[in-house]
Amino acid sequence: METIEQNYEDFISTVSHELRTPLTSIRGFSQTMLQSWDKLDDESKKKFLKIIEEQSNRLIGLVENMLSVTKLQSSKDNFVYKETNIKPLIEQTVSIVKNQYKTRDFELNFNKNIPPVFTDRDKFQQIMTNLIENAAKYSDDNTTVYIDVNLADCAECVSIKVTDTGIGIDEKDYEKIFTKFSRIDNPLTRKVQGSGLGLFITKNIVEKMHGQISVKSNGNKTTFEVLLPLGSMEDYARAKCSQ
Repeated sequence: METIEQNYEDFISTVSHELRTPLTSIRGFSQTMLQSWDKLDDESKKKFLKIIEEQSNRLIGLVENMLSVTKLQSSKDNFVYKETNIKPLIEQTVSIVKNQYKTRDFELNFNKNIPPVFTDRDKFQQIMTNLIENAAKYSDDNTTVYIDVNLADCAECVSIKVTDTGIGIDEKDYEKIFTKFSRIDNPLTRKVQGSGLGLFITKNIVEKMHGQISVKSNGNKTTFEVLLPLGSMEDYARAKCSQ
């Protein structure tokens, strides 16, 4: 019981901290604009409004992540599986992230022999968004994020690798980064905003889809690999009956 209470207190403390930071920025810059509108030049107004927009998006992302965590911890399976051509979904995700990180390049290498994957489209796109956005977020300007999609060695899974040349990850932190509210502490991550929930959510989604996720890092080169079973309607029906 004490452990549960401690986890709950830690959760509330972390959430409060994460919410307070963007809210304080939004309030502060809004008050400055209201009180000093006539004294501010157009460039300052645009700068302050941009900060308010960025912090609002950060707040929205945090709330969405909290909702995702709540849903994932529910025992009910809300996944809707369909045969899906994943290439357009990945291309769409790359396009969205590229629009946000214009100083990064993105290279997609997709094996033409990949068959449709039996998956939940929305959840799959959430996985891709989290991994590709993370790769861009923790990379330097004018670097390339690589997305490679192939059949795994067993030929019963699709392998999706997302590689960046950013901050790198120590082997001792491989497991830690997939835990709730966990972030690597170094000068770059202190500058980059994040809730520490993205990889926790991603790992939970992948495992609920009967897949695996892993990370390997060598120097500043880091690769996240997701393995998802190709599956079929029959496989899904058998899995549901065995639950």
